[in-house]
Amino acid sequence: MGRNVNGTVVRGFVMMVAVLASLLSWASDGVLVRVGIAWQPYEGNYDRVVRSIRAAGGEPVILGQLRPVGVDYDGAEVAERCLDENGILLQDYADAVKRDTWHGTGADSLLAGVQAVVFLGGGDVCPTLFATPEPWHGIEAERNYDVARDLSEFLTMAYCLDHDLPVLGLCRGMQLLGVVSGAPLIQDLPTYYEQCGTHDRYVHRSARDSKGERHYTPHDVVVTDHESLLWAIAQCDTIHGAPSWHHQAVASVDGTLLRVTAVTTDDGISVIEAIERTDQTFALGVQYHPEEAVRRHLDHAADEHRFMPLDEGLAYFRALIHATKFQHELHELNN
Repeated sequence: MGRNVNGTVVRGFVMMVAVLASLLSWASDGVLVRVGIAWQPYEGNYDRVVRSIRAAGGEPVILGQLRPVGVDYDGAEVAERCLDENGILLQDYADAVKRDTWHGTGADSLLAGVQAVVFLGGGDVCPTLFATPEPWHGIEAERNYDVARDLSEFLTMAYCLDHDLPVLGLCRGMQLLGVVSGAPLIQDLPTYYEQCGTHDRYVHRSARDSKGERHYTPHDVVVTDHESLLWAIAQCDTIHGAPSWHHQAVASVDGTLLRVTAVTTDDGISVIEAIERTDQTFALGVQYHPEEAVRRHLDHAADEHRFMPLDEGLAYFRALIHATKFQHELHELNN
């Protein structure tokens, strides 16, 4: 539910969906919403989301790094003494981060100038940060942990959820929304498919090509909830051409404040494709990459026709921007 700054419930989740449904006739009022992009260490990865936010009528702001109290750093990186042999945050540190979250980190100052935050795709999330910690998945080729990023994004996401700051999570960003909300992850989809008695048919990311590289693959996503933010954005039962590239996914939302709003089913096995926090004005995670579809259309890529149309990709960012204006109007109404 949407809340004012004092935490009083003033509008239901369904009303927020109804407001976002007006996106089909959405127009900018000339005021740029400052949309933060959660920190990560590779500057080149910001480009697609920066372009998407601008094309949607917002002002992108790349956020700085947050560091939890009690974790040691060497420069921007977490000190090796805080990590295990697989590069994963040691459990004692992870437990402290989950307990204390953003408090004492300067998150208030860092996020004071933005009205919403986008969380990008990327590598695996440390399994010690899960509500129920898990051991490393054991796949050497997928050992790509970036603990400094995990911690900064965990703290940023926790702050946003504690302050009802609108968030959009893309791929890893959706997984992070799940982890911070207490949901478990499937650490490796190919392994999961094998455990279910089938095999990975490369629906969620391509097979390696002759150079050993992977690429985005388009697939269909089924929207399961007509009273959801996703339905208000997509306005359809099936989203076609969703750009996908991931090997992890949210496993379940049981016992959390999340709800599932989309899935992809292959060979009888369903994988969660979208989640939303029911206690927030706008907290949406999608397992695919609308920003990649936006980039391909803006660049007139040869394969742009394989992915969702430009307006459909931009709709996610327009919805995030629109949610901030909705919150502002509620604040003005209640003060």
